[in-house]
Amino acid sequence: MNSLPKNSMTACTLCPRRCGVDRTAGKVGVCGMTEELRIARISPHMWEEPPISGTKGSGTVFFSGCSLRCIFCQNRVISREGLGTVYTEAELENAILLLRDQGVHNINFVTPTHYTPIIARILKRIKSTLGIPVVWNCGGYESVETLRMLEGLVDIYLPDFKYFSSDLARDYSSAPDYPARATEAVTEMYRQTGAYTEENGLARKGVIVRHLVLPGCRKDSLEVLRHVARILPPEDIRVSIMRQYTPDFAMDAPYKNLHRRVTDFEYSSVLEEAERLGLKGFSQGKEAATKAYTPDFAGEKPPRP
Repeated sequence: MNSLPKNSMTACTLCPRRCGVDRTAGKVGVCGMTEELRIARISPHMWEEPPISGTKGSGTVFFSGCSLRCIFCQNRVISREGLGTVYTEAELENAILLLRDQGVHNINFVTPTHYTPIIARILKRIKSTLGIPVVWNCGGYESVETLRMLEGLVDIYLPDFKYFSSDLARDYSSAPDYPARATEAVTEMYRQTGAYTEENGLARKGVIVRHLVLPGCRKDSLEVLRHVARILPPEDIRVSIMRQYTPDFAMDAPYKNLHRRVTDFEYSSVLEEAERLGLKGFSQGKEAATKAYTPDFAGEKPPRP
């Protein structure tokens, strides 16, 4: 297990943006956050993949801020606008243990990259007695150096692989290097966890690669799956092909294709390609394409431990 730097936020390079901002001095990085732990929601969550949510829920911690900042983000109230409550490191540690005591199947850190050193410190203290898997739920735009802080601490990686095309990554997420960085990231994640395993229908370790099918981007989705099948052994991972895109959060985007939902043809052809490639995993029904699947972050505050 790698040692942690005392503070990686003084000239922050935690994500591939490498903005170099001193977040410890109260300055805001590309992620929109200082070093203060800002959290939008802490609760059991039933809307993840079946082996993550199970019957009792995934113990999710939704962090405010995000370095990727996609133009169609359904969580923009927390990812861009910074809605959330400031926690101390000790308060977050206690909240994680309270979630565990509620009987959740795992602890699920959502959009956590910009707080990696703090989370890693907490996990180093409690991992040996936590008793349930730790999930790293991220956008796939990760630095290998940062991921190595988590070696031995994270059991299940749940990254997005959003784009194969650098042009789409530039247009939709201002990150033309996204395909290259995501490739490096999922390769490192697989190196750390090895093959995906379940026990009693619940994920125990491994990598589940998520891909959100976007309207008008069917060909790119096919290339994403082909690429994933090339760089990772299909039999050792799972893929989650999502249909939950909704235009409600992208009507101001300058790309007209993002103003509609995914068609049956677009989605079914992506599922068929996954099957052809030998990729196993999860899919969603048409009913997922609604903003009702987005938590009401504005209507609640995470409880104090």
